[in-house]
Amino acid sequence: MELKIEGLTKKYGEKTALKDFSYTFSSGIYGILGANGAGKSTLMNLITDNVKRTEGKILWDGTDILELGKKFRSLIGYMPQQQGMYAEYSAVGFLRYIASVKEIPRKEANEQIGQLLEVVNLKDAAHKKLGGFSGGMKQRVLLAQALLGSPMVLILDEPTAGLDPKERLRLRNYINDLSENRIVFLTTHIVSDIESIAEDVLLMKDGQLVTHGAPADLIASVSGNNLEDVYMAYLGSE
Repeated sequence: MELKIEGLTKKYGEKTALKDFSYTFSSGIYGILGANGAGKSTLMNLITDNVKRTEGKILWDGTDILELGKKFRSLIGYMPQQQGMYAEYSAVGFLRYIASVKEIPRKEANEQIGQLLEVVNLKDAAHKKLGGFSGGMKQRVLLAQALLGSPMVLILDEPTAGLDPKERLRLRNYINDLSENRIVFLTTHIVSDIESIAEDVLLMKDGQLVTHGAPADLIASVSGNNLEDVYMAYLGSE
């Protein structure tokens, strides 16, 4: 399993949102750090083929994702930052709806939904309305929907935003457990989340990859105490 990006560039008129980005991802958790406008969302949108690239290649096991089309998109699970869910739906009802959008056969979907509700510790709340869920419970439902279809590439956008420390720790543990045999992208402003579970961290600024490495190596490179020191050393001017 390999997602290889070569010279990826995206321009909007005169503005360059992503410039000559190259990296090779294999299974594991990758933390993406950068201020707003650093190019994180643009990179994710290009990987999911939501926007068209200006230059460069995105290869899945050697084949460009544009050639793979729907086949590649079916390998992606996406957990958005916004909790845009229907309040009158139950957790089960919402997940069945998402499964239908993903064109997962009903029997297979029901099996997966039951398993995923156990994974995210929501089995007892399966038939309760989402409108009565806490922020942490909603985040776990969003994680479950991203996992429908057993995606090989998992994109998590600010998965712990707005959660209390206990819920953040619980969700981090779920993400860590799910990372085996998957490529997991974790974009967040909560540096401690990335430091605790990411195997590799990419720091982005002005649409470019500034540096990358294992958290411990990055911390040592700036003689710091934690990843926040790394962030300030490389991106602090933002």
